[in-house]
Amino acid sequence: MKDKCGIVGIHSKNTFEDVSSFIYYGLHALQHRGQESAGITTFNRNDGKNHLTGDYNPLNHHCGMGLLTDVFKDDIINDLNGEVGIGHVRYSTTGQSKFENSQPFITTFNDFSIAIAHNGDIINSGHLRRDLINEGVEFISDTDSEILCHLIKKEFSKNHDMIETLENISHIIKGSYSLVIMVNGDLYGIRDPAGMKPLAIGEKDNFFMIASESVAFDIVEAKFIRDVRPGEVISFNNNKINSHKLEKAVTTKNSHCIFEYVYFARPDSTIDGKNIYQARLNIGKALYNEFPIDADVIMPVPDSSIPIAIGYSRASGIPYGEGLIRNRYVSRTFIMPTQEERELAVKLKMNPLASELEGKKIVLIDDSIVRGTTSKSIIKLLKEAGPKEIHLMVGCPPIMAPCFYGVAMATKNELIAANNSIEEIKENFATDSLNYISLDNLISAIGIPAEELCLGCLNEDYPTEIPSDLEVESYYKF
Repeated sequence: MKDKCGIVGIHSKNTFEDVSSFIYYGLHALQHRGQESAGITTFNRNDGKNHLTGDYNPLNHHCGMGLLTDVFKDDIINDLNGEVGIGHVRYSTTGQSKFENSQPFITTFNDFSIAIAHNGDIINSGHLRRDLINEGVEFISDTDSEILCHLIKKEFSKNHDMIETLENISHIIKGSYSLVIMVNGDLYGIRDPAGMKPLAIGEKDNFFMIASESVAFDIVEAKFIRDVRPGEVISFNNNKINSHKLEKAVTTKNSHCIFEYVYFARPDSTIDGKNIYQARLNIGKALYNEFPIDADVIMPVPDSSIPIAIGYSRASGIPYGEGLIRNRYVSRTFIMPTQEERELAVKLKMNPLASELEGKKIVLIDDSIVRGTTSKSIIKLLKEAGPKEIHLMVGCPPIMAPCFYGVAMATKNELIAANNSIEEIKENFATDSLNYISLDNLISAIGIPAEELCLGCLNEDYPTEIPSDLEVESYYKF
């Protein structure tokens, strides 16, 4: 699965403190949230004058396709000097994977520049886009993030007040959004009223920082202050953190994405008060308590399943071991036209460790199963090493429905659990057993009440109304 993006914003307390390198390092810590494109935009409050042309342009911007190290080669980062800035790493859900969809998005008018970086998905973006086109807006991308950029520009041009602007657009946008927004030299962070996507505040002696995960603060030695609350706008003035509660936003209960705790977030992050590593250890312990298996070794599908496997091992007393060695230099697998090539792609990513597998009863831990094609290929790969038994344990209940809030999950007819019983999936995978953690045990392991989690992909109980024509509009592209 792919989550939609990681975002960073930094506001310097010192009028001469350059923030671009800190944004770069913060994005590095969030690279797991997006590997298709990256970008940074900064604002130079002190000297935006081009000394060759005499033009005043305090805005600096660079983005491109690929990993951060691909996009910011050589000394590019040194050309992005500024005291305020935002950054973005992207996976595509709404909108295709192409340069035009890379972020941050920028718009300028009169004496103002607005830059925006977005994590989430606006589910009524099709309607909003058509309305803006009818008003004469021209788009360069097919993402919902550019729609947000134009909506903000439209409202801000009327009142020049960003808090009022965000209030006015919050009651017309539906879906999930964590945003960092830069208006000239001012920085804002906003989290949707359901708190679906994570966003946190950090501070260092010389700057404030907003980021998708607390791990971004660790890398630059900033102190985690707190999570941005659902429906809250954060800004910085006079070296203070200012908070505003959105009053006009469509109200809903807290609905934190459950997959942040199961899969998306880095294990060394803390989100909404919950340590991700500990939550995943708890999932593994709960899996053992629910499905105890007598085995020789507990093995993860690397890497996100490792803490769950360790939790199962500790609870069971069965040794933890590695049976699959991951090639860490493979970032993406191309779509292969034949089954033989698809299996070759799996082998390119992972190689079985025969000495740890042959003749042994194995409990294989995976965090989740979506389509099932990768799981089936991995199990086939393991069987070539000659294990005695393979028992597959899954740290997430069966995924029964698509996500509409920023997770590039398959349509319902592609979800293996939506179309097959657990017994049928077991037979398809050819494992000795297959067990999914129950929803109640997963919720208990995470430690957040069910009513504060988004469980739509597991039980089709979505936290917001889903537009009836969403699939007709073609959710993944316009």
